[in-house]
Amino acid sequence: QIEVVESGGGLVQAGDSVTLSCTIQGLSFGRYIMGWFRQVLPGKEREGISCISQNGSSTYYSDSVKGRFTISRDNTKNTVILQMSMLTREDTATYYCAACDRLGPGAKPRTVWGQGTQVTVSS
Repeated sequence: QIEVVESGGGLVQAGDSVTLSCTIQGLSFGRYIMGWFRQVLPGKEREGISCISQNGSSTYYSDSVKGRFTISRDNTKNTVILQMSMLTREDTATYYCAACDRLGPGAKPRTVWGQGTQVTVSS
């Protein structure tokens, strides 16, 4: 059984930085491209914003976060991290991690969702 736990969200001001963390158990973590998705509103599709290759050597960022967010992973801890900086109100969303089906645009999740972590950016 796969268990996904995201953490690190909260209420921040525009321009601030936040680091999200995700740990996944019950998965051969190091065999999967991992990534972060976000959902702006309930019911809207979750957008893949960043993915990282199995060994961490390659990354993908959507245009909306490129240059501001950094993804990393620690295969010894089954953990994937998203460092977010220069946050704007448009980054307000619920953030989820999952395995990505590709390392590029249009990435879809390959694993179940966790509960997500909310990031709210105030101006």
